Amino acid sequence: MRDAVAQTTTRDAILDATDRLLARYGYKKMTIDDLAAEVGIGKGSVYLHFTSKQEIALSHIDRIIERLKVRLSAIAARKISPEERLRLMLAERVMFRFDSVQHYTQSLNDLLAGLRVKLLERRKKHFEEEAQIFAAVIEEGKRAGVFAKNNALETGHTLLQATNAMLPYSLSTVELGERAELEKRVKNVANLLVRGL
Repeated sequence: MRDAVAQTTTRDAILDATDRLLARYGYKKMTIDDLAAEVGIGKGSVYLHFTSKQEIALSHIDRIIERLKVRLSAIAARKISPEERLRLMLAERVMFRFDSVQHYTQSLNDLLAGLRVKLLERRKKHFEEEAQIFAAVIEEGKRAGVFAKNNALETGHTLLQATNAMLPYSLSTVELGERAELEKRVKNVANLLVRGL
C-alpha cells in the first residue's frame, strides 16, 4: 500500500513539475532532465511513471480535466434548479481552465503545438465526457418540464461549443483579459444559453 501511495505521490509531483516547467519553458524546451531535477528524482524515476515527454504533457492536461469533471459533477448533484446548475457548470468549465493555466504566458495551442494531433484527440474525448455531465442535468430539466424536449447530449455539446471561445486554448490568459472580466462575460453567456433551452 505504501508503494502505491509513493508512486501516486511521485506521479503527481512529476505532473506538478510539468505545470511549472510548461509555464517557464514551454513544451519544446522542457526536458525529462528538467522534470527530474524539478522533482528531485533521477531521470530513470520519471520513466517509471511515464514513457515519454509527450505522455507527461498529455497526462498533465488529463489531470486538469479530471479535476474539472469532479467539480462539474459536484455542481450537477447540488439541490438547486437545473437552470442554475447549468449556469454554474458553464461558468466553472471556463473559469477552472482559466485558473489552471493563468500562470502560462502563451496560449495552450502555442505552448503544446508539438502535441497538436494527440491534444485534439484528447480534447474531443474530454468534451464528450463534459457533455455527458451536462446532458444528465438537461435530462433532469426536461423531465421537470423546464427545458425543451431536445436531445440532451446534443444540447450539452452545443452548450460546450458556445463557451469554447472563452477557453484558454487559442488565446493566452493575458489575451482573455482579467479574471473578473472573463467571469462576467461567461456568466452573461451562460444566462443567455440557459434561457434559450
